[in-house]
Amino acid sequence: MGLNVLDLEVILFIPFKYKDMKKLLSAVIVVFAFCNINAQGIGEVVPPKPPETFPNNAWGVDIMFSDGGFGLGTFYRHQLSDLTTGFVDLSYSEVQDPREFTYVDYYGNSYTLGKLNRAFILPLNFGLQYRLFEDTISDNLRPYVNFGAGPAVVITDPYELEYFTAFKKAHASYTFGGYIGLGANFGLNKTSLVGLNIRYYYVHLFNQGVEIMQDNFIKDLGGVYITLNLGRMY
Repeated sequence: MGLNVLDLEVILFIPFKYKDMKKLLSAVIVVFAFCNINAQGIGEVVPPKPPETFPNNAWGVDIMFSDGGFGLGTFYRHQLSDLTTGFVDLSYSEVQDPREFTYVDYYGNSYTLGKLNRAFILPLNFGLQYRLFEDTISDNLRPYVNFGAGPAVVITDPYELEYFTAFKKAHASYTFGGYIGLGANFGLNKTSLVGLNIRYYYVHLFNQGVEIMQDNFIKDLGGVYITLNLGRMY
């Protein structure tokens, strides 16, 4: 014998009279089970929505933020399969010695005591991007993991000279590096790409390293970068 509306109202008000919590829990389970069975019996099962299809190619810029400051980059991506995308990217960012501390004087001028050189890294990376949770998360949010590796140039120039003038006396070191990252692309737009990627860069110098702070040579450069991806899909 099924339950009618009056029976359901009685069950919903019984909890206020129950002294035994086990009976209360049993009544709630019965009500929800009854409602669920009847809800499934009405109408038809809606078929799952087919996955979105996005263009295979994307090109754009990376806006990068780290402890070392601000950086810029560019990228090209090509989709190899439903889950895998190949990419190449080039970036330019400043790195700092962990011992650096910038002072600002009364007139607003900033300086770092003991700093000998500025240092910049220009890595060219080739890598793969693998999409996560394709079947469980809406296409409006497309998370992924990525990794890349390739040659890198480390440039140093005198800190005592003006920023752009110092490039005339820049010195370059050549090495290899790479990164691993976790990110996501957002939205369902088929022409514009918007994404966010958190990466850990690692660049190792095989010579004596770079001297950013006086008498302190560093061989391992990089760190954590928060990268905003803006581009065009086609």
